[in-house]
Amino acid sequence: MTKIRAVRARSISIPLDKVTSLSSRRVVERHYGVVEVEGDDGHKGIGFCYVGSGGGLLFAEAVRSLLAPVLIGEDPYRVEGLWQAMYQEALLQGRAGTVVRAISALDTAIWDRNARAAGLPLYKFLGAVKDSVPAYASGGYYVDGKTAQHLADEMGGYVDEGYSAVKMKVGRFDLAAEEERIAAVRERIGPDTILMLDANNAWSDLPTALRFARMYEQYDPYFLEEPFSPDDIDNHARLAQQIGMPVATGEIEVGRWRFMELMSKGGAAILQTDACVCGGISEFRRIAATAASFGITLCPHWFHDLHAHLVAATSNARYVEFFADDQVLNFRRLVDTQLSVRKGMIDLPQRPGLGFDFDAKALDTYAMGPWTELRFAAGKAA
Repeated sequence: MTKIRAVRARSISIPLDKVTSLSSRRVVERHYGVVEVEGDDGHKGIGFCYVGSGGGLLFAEAVRSLLAPVLIGEDPYRVEGLWQAMYQEALLQGRAGTVVRAISALDTAIWDRNARAAGLPLYKFLGAVKDSVPAYASGGYYVDGKTAQHLADEMGGYVDEGYSAVKMKVGRFDLAAEEERIAAVRERIGPDTILMLDANNAWSDLPTALRFARMYEQYDPYFLEEPFSPDDIDNHARLAQQIGMPVATGEIEVGRWRFMELMSKGGAAILQTDACVCGGISEFRRIAATAASFGITLCPHWFHDLHAHLVAATSNARYVEFFADDQVLNFRRLVDTQLSVRKGMIDLPQRPGLGFDFDAKALDTYAMGPWTELRFAAGKAA
């Protein structure tokens, strides 16, 4: 029987080239967590997650102290059992935040390892629905000196590259300035391009959100993303009942239970479940199956390198969020093989597993410390 003989983790910090803003916060650096899970058959898988703009060292510590001891010496094909063991071990420390993101990274690494051992691309190992998936170009961030026309040129540039769907940030400015931005974009991209709006938890009360949403509606958006805090499920539901465009959310949400509440209350027509946040590939699949029963579509958040596989293997998943450069999602600097988009479509890689590895030199450049490692030796972790 194959056993997990080594688990490694490392915390990473990559500064942004220029300070970038969302509706309610500024970002100057990104912290990531990366892991490797190796079997005694020689096959190794990788996993990763976004930790935030600070606190990255918590990730490696969560893996080293809590989670790696649960995995060492275990059968990597016992995926569901390993997920449950990690979740149970971390009940007091997690159920959300960095600890569940660490579980997500490790669960992804186990799936990746098993797919590599089988010699199959991850999406085929999971049960492929299709071999290519549509992508939307994600951008439109707030940057000092960026005018409405600059934003329109950015969004229009994506359309010129072949994207049929684009996403921009909203909710940082007052009503007039926000309308200037979206009007410029809609004029530049034309009426047939799908336009998605991301508010990043911009509002705290329903009346304010309604004022902005009703202004945005005249520009025919595909969805309004994260209007409120992820914890404010009731206001998501109230807003969804009063506007004519779909509400999308779920990128920071964790676990099937919270997603069940969100869906049961009608808080989202589109889920943006992130496998690197919610509990890994295993939990993503459970959430997707429940969403299918509600007739709800998934458009996963971030990390197109992973989510292209999951969209291709999930019948009720539609778009992959794709970042055309590495300014905002600068995780791409850690990856040795990049996905590409052709006429708005991603062709899935055919190499085993995820289809890429970490760039060792890049990891060393941005690491917050050395790899932590737990190994299986003489019947115990060492």
